[in-house]
Amino acid sequence: MNIVLLSGSTVGSKTRIAMDDLKNELEVINEGHQIELMDLRELELEFSVGKNYLDTTGDVYKLTTSLMQADVIFIGFPIFQASIPGALKNVFDLLPVNAFRDKVIGLVATAGSSKHYLIPEMHLKPILSYMKAHTMQTYVFIEEKDFSNQQIVNDDVVFRLKALAQSTMRTAKVQQQVFEEENNQYDF
Repeated sequence: MNIVLLSGSTVGSKTRIAMDDLKNELEVINEGHQIELMDLRELELEFSVGKNYLDTTGDVYKLTTSLMQADVIFIGFPIFQASIPGALKNVFDLLPVNAFRDKVIGLVATAGSSKHYLIPEMHLKPILSYMKAHTMQTYVFIEEKDFSNQQIVNDDVVFRLKALAQSTMRTAKVQQQVFEEENNQYDF
């Protein structure tokens, strides 16, 4: 399976820390799968102008192609001003409407306050649903107090990241088996 982790902000470090921890967990439980971490801080992305992702170049092409070819995507993002970052929304605007069809997506949100715990539910899940994603029901919400010295220090958060990795991969494997069974029904 092709797994892509997207750290969805051009600033800050906490989301990347969480995504690095998630990537480490995925490497433990998914030997032999291709795992790629893409960080918007490291990419030069232009604003969406409505062209087909196949007509783009550079980092835009690399990012959109990686997301389109993924079987499983984990999206990590900080919550700014009670919403997802504009840079992450731009990524969605660069993709076609069916970009996430048949892809299983897990979410990790970082925030300075527990008051924003519903932002993934209210802001991001509707976008992903519109783009045809199979979004995991639960997500990991991490507060600023869960970090210290550039690492996650809350054992419950570490456990929830591990559980997200396991449940998302389990769901993706079952989905893949169902698709294979459906495809095997045809003789061509």
